[in-house]
Amino acid sequence: MEYFLQQLVNGLTLGAVYGLVAIGYTMVYGIIGMINFAHGEIYMVGAFMSVIFFLLLGMFGLQWVPLQLLFVLFLAMAFTAAYGWTIERIAYRPLRSAPRLAPLISAIGMSILLQNAVQLLQGARPKPLPPIIQGKITLMTRADGFTVSISYLQIIIIVVTVALMAGFTLMIQRTALGRAQRACQQDRKMAELLGVDVDRTISLTFVIGASLAAVAGLMVVLYYGVIDFFIGFVAGIKAFTAAVLGGIGSLPGAMLGGLIIGIIEAMWAGYFKSELGEVAVFSILVLVLIFRPSGLLGRPEIEKV
Repeated sequence: MEYFLQQLVNGLTLGAVYGLVAIGYTMVYGIIGMINFAHGEIYMVGAFMSVIFFLLLGMFGLQWVPLQLLFVLFLAMAFTAAYGWTIERIAYRPLRSAPRLAPLISAIGMSILLQNAVQLLQGARPKPLPPIIQGKITLMTRADGFTVSISYLQIIIIVVTVALMAGFTLMIQRTALGRAQRACQQDRKMAELLGVDVDRTISLTFVIGASLAAVAGLMVVLYYGVIDFFIGFVAGIKAFTAAVLGGIGSLPGAMLGGLIIGIIEAMWAGYFKSELGEVAVFSILVLVLIFRPSGLLGRPEIEKV
């Protein structure tokens, strides 16, 4: 039981990261009906930016951890948001009226471009980062000495994810940008006729999704302490799976899918061979697509005639 609880804590932490990345996929699909396959690399860029800014702040003598985290979070989100805006302008906007396959290929090309650009600029070797947030809370101890604990960093990751999810949900429901996004999701042409700036709304959607991916990248850097240029592909595929599992186009579904995948991966690694964790994740995805193609919280598409 104690081991199960420990893996549950680890799975929730990992799922929170996947959920943040999955929101970017589901937002873009909800508005323009296309999958941004470069989003995983945006997350990777956010992680590398975090490492670079941590090193730069250390060189300038800023050692106070809370201030370090705030500066790195702001700078990583700003730079990564610029990447998201650029991808929308270069890879998507010129192809918005093209057949669906064209922007898909363009996004895959942008993904490969970003991955190789980071490899050339930063090198292929993994980039380590010394532990910044340490300490943990012991929840219970087994008779043989095994302890169930949750680290301060895990608490921060879960709390930040819940806060961002709540704040973003309120933004969608209560703000003018949220109303414009919902209008574009329902009928982009009609929204444009009613005065909604569709180009601006789509660009801001890419910027917000990229910013959330930067937060996830910072969390991964702090949690694992090492990154490489290939982490975007693996995490991007899992986050996309989370978005489909929860119901692509549904924000709560993206977070739910991320948590489910994180828990499955942690439990599989704890009780079976960790190398087969991806097999379990994608097997469940296949089953969901067979028996509930719209995902757990998604709504079936209604074809207008």
